[in-house]
Amino acid sequence: MKDRSTLVAPSILSADFARLGDEVRAVERAGADWIQVDAMDGHFVPNITIGPLVVEALRKVTRLPLDVHLMIENADDYIPAFAKAGADIITVHQEACPHLNRSVALIRELGKKAGVSINPATALETLDFIIGDIDLALLMSVNPGFGGQSLIPSALEKARRLSRIAHERHLALDIQMDGGIKPENAAAVRGAGVNVLVAGSAVFGASDYAAAISSLRG
Repeated sequence: MKDRSTLVAPSILSADFARLGDEVRAVERAGADWIQVDAMDGHFVPNITIGPLVVEALRKVTRLPLDVHLMIENADDYIPAFAKAGADIITVHQEACPHLNRSVALIRELGKKAGVSINPATALETLDFIIGDIDLALLMSVNPGFGGQSLIPSALEKARRLSRIAHERHLALDIQMDGGIKPENAAAVRGAGVNVLVAGSAVFGASDYAAAISSLRG
């Protein structure tokens, strides 16, 4: 796997939803690379957030890639709607997709980049037979459902192992991490081989979005 520049994807989960369009424009001006949209269904994770209509609205206010993270059951039923709404990258959870190859194939058939996410306690080996078919692997460094949690340290070793695997297999794979990433630990996350850093409160909770994004990128 060739070296890749670090990308920062602010998660709108921590944005001011009353000013969501303005918030997304602000982080775009501040140097964000992607916008991460967390969709939660209240079943797979203990929270309910947003659906395709918000993605459609965001598509009108930013040129940045919309990185949609589906923390939902029955993802295949909703992937087409998120794709039509303007998602550029659609990531599903290994734990929530009983027919993961089918879900990934559906995303690709719709012309979108496909990602697969695993939770902190899920073994990296569960990606073994799908890793060659995806564009992005998302390693959760918190248990999904809520923002503002602390990074689980074992996620860094998982990232190091995934980075080695991608290198050995010559895969053009984006390795993304989500959960508890802050300026204080961003260097360790990058050093573990992660090239896409998702950050919610570390960006939207900062007084200076540009400085926060720059500090995460290193």
